[in-house]
Parts: sequence; structure tokens; C-alpha cells
Amino acid sequence: MQKSFRVIDTGVREGRANIAFDQALIDLHQRQAIPDTIRFLQFRPSALIGRHQALSREVHLDYCRDHGIGLVRRITGGGALYMDEGQFGFELVFHRKTLGITSLNDLARTICEAAAAGLQNLGVAARYRPRNDIEVEGRKVSGTGGFFDGDTIFYQGTILVDMDPARMLAALNVPQAKLAKRALDSAGQRVVTLRELLGDALPGLAAIKAAMLKGFASTLAISPVEGTISATEEALAAQIFGQEIGTDEFVHELDDPAGQAGVLSASFEGQGGTIDAHLRLEDSRIREVLFTGDFFVTPPRVILDLEASLRGTPAADAAAHVAGFFKKAHVGLLSARAEDFAEAVIAATRQPK
Repeated sequence: MQKSFRVIDTGVREGRANIAFDQALIDLHQRQAIPDTIRFLQFRPSALIGRHQALSREVHLDYCRDHGIGLVRRITGGGALYMDEGQFGFELVFHRKTLGITSLNDLARTICEAAAAGLQNLGVAARYRPRNDIEVEGRKVSGTGGFFDGDTIFYQGTILVDMDPARMLAALNVPQAKLAKRALDSAGQRVVTLRELLGDALPGLAAIKAAMLKGFASTLAISPVEGTISATEEALAAQIFGQEIGTDEFVHELDDPAGQAGVLSASFEGQGGTIDAHLRLEDSRIREVLFTGDFFVTPPRVILDLEASLRGTPAADAAAHVAGFFKKAHVGLLSARAEDFAEAVIAATRQPK
């Protein structure tokens, strides 16, 4: 028997309000107060950075301020992206047992394949590209990410319907190294919109969302059912917005400490993304450490636990400590490895003081 998913559409909202609603859905699902849910959403102009990213490294702050582009920190990992009314997001919040998926990599592949099937219903030759993208002939039309939190899975993605690449490039700091890996001259070459692919045949948003739901239904073997947004969800989202996600403190929580006095910084780039380690040493021991980057870890808060556990560790023992931490912790990694975090720390300890 197919599992039913409630479908809701929260329309266009300010970026931080959208992320606060994400957290409300997770919290209420964990309390068994809402059923498995698919949500569609849209953003007012926003630069969204991943949960672990350093804000000023990823975003052109002055441009965003001068052009009314909101600064938003997601609760999922991954890289920075620009969103406005020309794109829409999709999210699935559901119980771990619903799809029987036990790893983050399998989850990414399965949901990306379902979303790609939805786009194929529109005549778009979309396909899953590891680790978490949906592409058309090598150009990204959708990026995704998510995590497990207890028995609740939260997974989200974006669909590029229409977009001004120049505005995206002005808002975001896209590293040239990422473009060089794919032999591209600009980030505009890396992405493609449904408008570019379909031209005058581009359907309205309602038809695109219906096609996506059809792809989810067929690939995931679920039954989407139109539902309503509850007053409880709105109230909790408003509370979370005011207390955490809507605050500047949360958005600016992580910034780029590289270059600060006494901070040793290094990067490691692997299949799971870029991991930056910033640390201070005292008597050859790690006094404090901060990890930033576009990696995915589930649950996201485990990075705070890793950072705390490394305090006081002899620099020479850092690699063994990281390996031991990941061996004991219940952690899910999307392509990144425990060794990647160790490599970043080791490289940082070897930087000249």
C-alpha cells in the first residue's frame, strides 16, 4: 500500500521565514503532530548559504545590501545559492521508515531521481548527478540537500524556472576553482533554467509542480494528497523565526576567520565538498577549532560536537581523534569522509604561525 504525503504550498515568503518554517515542520513531525509532508515554496530575493558556510566568503555582502537581497542561513549543508520569485523549492519531511532509506547518499540519489522523473514529464532530459544535483546535459537545473534528525528525514531542493544569471553572479561569490573543474568560464554556464530549455512551451508553476508530484508518486511509490497549512505550523515558525533563524546572530554565526591573528586555516576539497579548518594552538594543543564549508553532515549539529571534542587535543593526535569521533558518533555523510575532516585539521596545524 502506498504511503500518503500531505502536500502544502506556502507561496512566496521572505527567506528567513521560509527556513523557520522548515524547522517548524521538522519539530512538529518529530512530535508526530503532522503527517509526512511535501512542501512547495518560493523566496523573495535571497542569498542562501549552507548551514556550515562562512558568510562573507560565499556572498557579496555589499551588493546584497544595496539591492535588497536578503541574507539567509539554511539548516541544511551544501553551497550558497541565489533564490527569487523565478525559482521554487520543494521539500519532503517524512519518517525514516516511510521509504526505508538508511543512508544520506541513498536518500539523495532516490529523491533526485524522483525529481528528475518529474521534470522528464515536462519533456526535459533531466538526470541525477552525484552527489546531489539534477542536470540537463551537464548543466544544473536543480540542487538538493537534507539530513536525518532522529526518525525524521528532511530533504529539500530547488528548481530553476527562470533566473537572471548576472544577478546571481553579483550576489554570490562563486569560486573559480569550482568552475575550472568543469571547464566553465562562468557560473552562468553551470546552470540552466526551464525557460531556456522549454522556451515558449514553458508551462505555469502549477503544471510544473503537478509534474513534480507525479514524479515523486511514481518513483517513491507514494500518494500525494492536497492538504492545508495549520495554525500550529505558522505559530511555531514565527516563534523559531523570532528566537533564532530570523536573527542576524544566526545568519552571521559563522564567518571567515582566516587571516585573524593566531588563526591557522587550511582547506581540503574532496568528493563530499570543501572542508575548511580554522584553529588556534596553545602549547601544541588545539585550543579551539571551527569547521566551515559546503559539506553535508547529518545531523548538522554533530559538527559542533566534533569542534568541542577537539579542544585540548594534541595537534599530533588530531587525525586519530577525528577518526575516533566519527567511529563512535551516529553520523551520516554525503560523500565526505571522516578522513577529509582530519586532512583539513592536519593541513591547518602545518601552517606557519
